[in-house]
Amino acid sequence: MSYYFSKTLTSTLDNAKEKVVEALKTEGFGVLTEIDIRSTLKKKLDVDFRPYIILGACNPHFAYEALQAEEHIGTMLPCNVIIQEDKNGNIEVSAVDPIASMQAIKNNHLEKVATEVREKLQRVIKSL
Repeated sequence: MSYYFSKTLTSTLDNAKEKVVEALKTEGFGVLTEIDIRSTLKKKLDVDFRPYIILGACNPHFAYEALQAEEHIGTMLPCNVIIQEDKNGNIEVSAVDPIASMQAIKNNHLEKVATEVREKLQRVIKSL
């Protein structure tokens, strides 16, 4: 089982990010965090890295359900979505598969929540 699903776009990184944020909103997610890996690695390690952004996406309804079902699930929140430029200049957008990331947790209610979140994230990626 893959731990993510993705789609390659012919777009700029900034344009792809706008599309991703809008698609996430359509599915009830907000972006809580944004990490510019390229900038961070340059600042902290003085190394060059390809354009790579991590968005921490959260759907408050499902986060609340997950937190009620499993008290330590916050260690796995929010759902990460990455936007990165590949060596050919294409933009790849990938989202975590919550089913894969939570498969070690044996909790039927959490599995139901993860399945619904997975469907939403798959629709986000597919819509791009």
